[in-house]
Amino acid sequence: MKHNNNKFALALIGCLMLAACSDKPEPEVKSEVTVAADEGETKPVAADEQIPKAARAVEDMITQPAGKLVEAHMDPEIEAARTVNWVYYHRFYEDTFKGIMEKELPTYFEEHPDLSADEIYDYLVYQLGSGQYSTFYDLLTAYAHGYVMPELPEGEDEIEIAKRQQTNVVILMDASGSMKAEIGGESRMSLAKQAIEDFTSQLPEDVNVSLFAYGHKGAGTAADKQLSCSSIDELYPLGAYSADSFRKAMDSFEASGWTPLAGAMEMAHEYLSSYDKEEYRNIVYIVSDGVETCDGNPVAAAKQLHDSEIEAKVNIIGFDVDDEGQNQLKTVAEAGGGEYATVRNPSEFEGVLIKKWKPSMMQVMNQQGVKLHELVHQKEALIAIHDPLTNLSDRETVRISNAVAELKKKKIIDDEIANEVIEIAKEMGEMRSVHFSEIIERKSEEARQAKEEIDAKVEAWKEKWSAELKKDE
Repeated sequence: MKHNNNKFALALIGCLMLAACSDKPEPEVKSEVTVAADEGETKPVAADEQIPKAARAVEDMITQPAGKLVEAHMDPEIEAARTVNWVYYHRFYEDTFKGIMEKELPTYFEEHPDLSADEIYDYLVYQLGSGQYSTFYDLLTAYAHGYVMPELPEGEDEIEIAKRQQTNVVILMDASGSMKAEIGGESRMSLAKQAIEDFTSQLPEDVNVSLFAYGHKGAGTAADKQLSCSSIDELYPLGAYSADSFRKAMDSFEASGWTPLAGAMEMAHEYLSSYDKEEYRNIVYIVSDGVETCDGNPVAAAKQLHDSEIEAKVNIIGFDVDDEGQNQLKTVAEAGGGEYATVRNPSEFEGVLIKKWKPSMMQVMNQQGVKLHELVHQKEALIAIHDPLTNLSDRETVRISNAVAELKKKKIIDDEIANEVIEIAKEMGEMRSVHFSEIIERKSEEARQAKEEIDAKVEAWKEKWSAELKKDE
């Protein structure tokens, strides 16, 4: 019953695809006259020619050569036409090919009147068998559902990830004049420096860290814009973290001028250019309170940095940023393959740098396992292989049965022998059908199991993070 249900399901999906396939143009078919003009008469079988034994095992049927009449007169695309285009085969078969069979086949049997049912079947396969089984069979046996487990991040922070890789962390500090603004009695710059020092002090010993300041020269006036926009300086060279040295680097600059955000990322790109992605994990942290003011293109700079051979990831922490600044900085982070977070106070700042990433509730709710279109595509792809394969088999059986009926009608073979040949043809067709269906069953089951496994893991992830996020509400 399971076998029949699956065949019904495949047939139903095939019917649903009729509308999508109905516009396919009809292939050109050859009339009997065209066949004669193009290819001439089929060469008759010599009286002493050895007729090969027709296969009786499915494995051998798959590799059988095309029947002589089929090869000479039937376009392979017509013979394997999908069920949805059944008229292409039916019209050619009824209008042209049956006439060829009726003309070409009787002579051999008239010259060999005492053939057994098996010998008659052998000859009819030799003339009418399909030679296309292996093409579709190989596709069927090699078929893979293609379902892929979506990435389900588990909330690791950069420090935890860095413990498993050789990592470079480059910090780009915005030292533009706006960083002088105060929050709770302390300047943004002072609070940002404290948070950065807390962050770097917790990095593993084998993680390299570097510090750049940008826009830290000039007074923010139009007269010193060029000076300020060109001020992008390395203050702590890439290497292991040293608390005293890093603190001295932090104390060496103050908020001052303009904001060359794009220029800072271009400098980071050049600085990290020798650290190939195969050996290093390159992470850039940008701490900023506003947008580019030096006429650069920070989105292009971030994209170039991330898409380069070093594949650096650009994370941006927006410190007390207005709406316009948030929109730009978020776009820059996305272009750099990283994340953007805005903070309003020192505790939030520290949390963004050190605490684990968490998805939004919207990300959790929208996460899916195997999507509907993937499921439909998988079934359609399987049908697209199975449908012509079974059609080839069924049409071979019908051709042989019709040929036998015609020979019986003309009294060339008797009723008893004719019935035996038809039974052999049907038995071989059923063997093929069962075998193909077993493969379809197996492939469908593999797809079902993969889907259930993926869906279960995604649901578990969603439940976990839903519960986690509700704790924060």
